[in-house]
Amino acid sequence: MPRPLPSSHPDESLENLTPAWLLTAAGVLAAGVLAASCWTAGHLHADTSLQTAARFLHVASLVVGLGSVLAVDWFALLWLTGRRPLAGVLDTACALQTPIWAGLGGLTVTGLFLRPDLGSPLTLVKLGMVLAVTLNGLYAHRLGQLLERYREGGEVPRRLLVRSGAAAAVSQVGWWGATFIGFLNSQS
Repeated sequence: MPRPLPSSHPDESLENLTPAWLLTAAGVLAAGVLAASCWTAGHLHADTSLQTAARFLHVASLVVGLGSVLAVDWFALLWLTGRRPLAGVLDTACALQTPIWAGLGGLTVTGLFLRPDLGSPLTLVKLGMVLAVTLNGLYAHRLGQLLERYREGGEVPRRLLVRSGAAAAVSQVGWWGATFIGFLNSQS
């Protein structure tokens, strides 16, 4: 089936997009999983050896997830500066979706065993950042589908560039902010 031609109207040729209801359902499910994880973390009492293993896997998940996000954003920056084609960014983003989501999932699961202080405002900010990164990842998926129309050329509309830049900024602030708060929490 031929790829739709680039359109200056964002509502045209939407047939190849993931349905909005599916992205919304995934967002609601993700929020539910995060809430269930918080409840579960408050009821788990991991021993020292399990916490040590969880801490190692938590850091490994961070390396995988954040490292993959950094790679995608780096290729996007190279594209914006004219040093790489858009197709390279899209291929990189597609190839790294699995490690990004695996890293985020790994952080969530291992975090269950690290005795998070759910009464701490800083921890609640971190959890808000995790939720923001998750929902933003779903939004970025949609933006990638919209950018796919311009893979073979054509000028990407400014509005789509701005939305993509905002999604990248939310991603960076969320990942780095949650990492910094995690570091601060581990020091106390």
